[in-house]
Amino acid sequence: MSDTLSSLQDLKAVTAAPAPAPVHVQKLDQHGRAYATGKRKDAVARVWIKPGTGTITVNDRPLETYFARPVLRMILQQPLGVAKRIGQYDVTVSVAGGGLSGQAGAVRHGLAKALTHYEPDLRPVLKHEGFLTRDARVVERKKYGKRKARRSFQFSKR
Repeated sequence: MSDTLSSLQDLKAVTAAPAPAPVHVQKLDQHGRAYATGKRKDAVARVWIKPGTGTITVNDRPLETYFARPVLRMILQQPLGVAKRIGQYDVTVSVAGGGLSGQAGAVRHGLAKALTHYEPDLRPVLKHEGFLTRDARVVERKKYGKRKARRSFQFSKR
């Protein structure tokens, strides 16, 4: 670059056009399914979705059997409800680690990510509701000299 810039006008002429915004494309495997991993606390969920009748299988069991509490089923189906896709996708989930509440949150996170892989146009709707954000809160570790993570032993003056 032998040319030297002598004014701001010359600098404006040299600068390139801004890079276009990233375009999200559909990501499918060889079976026509979208895959995503969701995490919450210590739970990790692997989620596959494909067009179908709306059956949800968790660890080779029906949804109503695995998540018996209605609140957990409601948490799991929130991304489908917001995207208005209830009953349009067959969902297969493999989840491990943590408790049922953490697993339901992990499945919700994975399902939202899988929906964006299958239908990239749903990304703004799911992002606005916060379903694509990984909840990073985990249990704090226990420290030595403490009863729990922060709880100290009872103080006694004598």
